[in-house]
Amino acid sequence: MADLEDEGFLYQPHTSAGRVPTASAYRFFAQQVADQATLSPEDEEWIRGEFATAGTAEEIAERAGRVLAEVSRGLGIVVSPPIAKTVLEHVRFVLLPDGRVVVVLVSTGGNTRDKIIRPERAFNQPDLDRTADYLNRHYVGRTLEAIRADLVARLASEQERYDLLVRDALVLCDPGMLEQGATQRVYVEGAAQMAATHEFSDQAQLREVLLAIEEKHRLIALLAGCIDTPDPVLVQIGVSGIDPAGQHLALISAPYSFQDQSQGTLGVLGPMRMHYERAITAVAFVARAFSETLDRS
Repeated sequence: MADLEDEGFLYQPHTSAGRVPTASAYRFFAQQVADQATLSPEDEEWIRGEFATAGTAEEIAERAGRVLAEVSRGLGIVVSPPIAKTVLEHVRFVLLPDGRVVVVLVSTGGNTRDKIIRPERAFNQPDLDRTADYLNRHYVGRTLEAIRADLVARLASEQERYDLLVRDALVLCDPGMLEQGATQRVYVEGAAQMAATHEFSDQAQLREVLLAIEEKHRLIALLAGCIDTPDPVLVQIGVSGIDPAGQHLALISAPYSFQDQSQGTLGVLGPMRMHYERAITAVAFVARAFSETLDRS
């Protein structure tokens, strides 16, 4: 016991209290679990059953959030991809009377986004229709950032009759322009059950977490870290960005994909004392099942 305290794995909150694990202890334990944990057959069957009846991308995201909330006693969070990562299924451009253009993007699973932009040059509706037809014939199944990269390459090599068409497509599908003022969709489940746990008897800490739920960009920033990690699941013990409550929280997150292209992120945010084996394996499996469901949709 003394050795564990000396190594920073246990501490005594006050003189009359027993020793409790530190964030370092939970971090060490979670890493050991992550290296060898496997999902139980019961959880796998349950999760597959939840996804089986989901018909749209929104329903898939809601089911994923609900599953993650239940296994963690915390928040189940699903973040949609940024516009640049949107996989194109269909695009349409509509000219408004004042010269602005409505860009309607239909992506994975029939998920629809629309954005009003003001291009530098004036368009007419036939120009917009030709550009949409060009994109729909050549780029279905590719992300906007991949489309833009290909259009730039084409523009450098093709100085023929498609030159203006490619330029128009490049302007109208610019992820930078489309993302101005836009926010990623965030699905959150489990706030009520997390608020009822004894770990959140401190009302100030609870308010901070609930505020983070309201300010969606904070949740997006929290889960963004798992995109670049080489590990299939990222475990963070002690969460920066939600102070002071974050020092008592754990975040387990993973990216999901569509046709092997990285899309968005999902995870659980909950008390540091959680069933790590179940939460880590569930996050990994839900990310994989989510990806498979999107591929089939």
